[in-house]
Amino acid sequence: QVQPIESGGGLVQAGGSMRLSCAASGGAFTRLAMGWFRQGPGKEREFVAAISWVGSSTRYSDSVKGRFTISRDNDKNMVYLQMNSLKPEDTAVYYCAPPQGPWGTTQILGSWGQGTQVTVSS
Repeated sequence: QVQPIESGGGLVQAGGSMRLSCAASGGAFTRLAMGWFRQGPGKEREFVAAISWVGSSTRYSDSVKGRFTISRDNDKNMVYLQMNSLKPEDTAVYYCAPPQGPWGTTQILGSWGQGTQVTVSS
């Protein structure tokens, strides 16, 4: 079972950039797709982005498409989320996990990690 540890969050002004990292230990990381998800204050958890285990296929939610980029380094068991042109509505706790089933839902394999808080000020 993959155990994700998210990091890189913090406070940033609107329009700024931030890169999140996810260290995934255990499990067959290099054979799993990985995804980023987020939960904003008072909101349901939502899908943000996913990447295939080879890294050749990605998908993004409409709300982040064109601003966020997901990538991975299988040699280091790492997944990244580069976030540009951040907006206050991107404020959320961000989680990484292997998605279960079709991409775009919040179904994952295993359990959620602690996440990393991203706060975008206006």
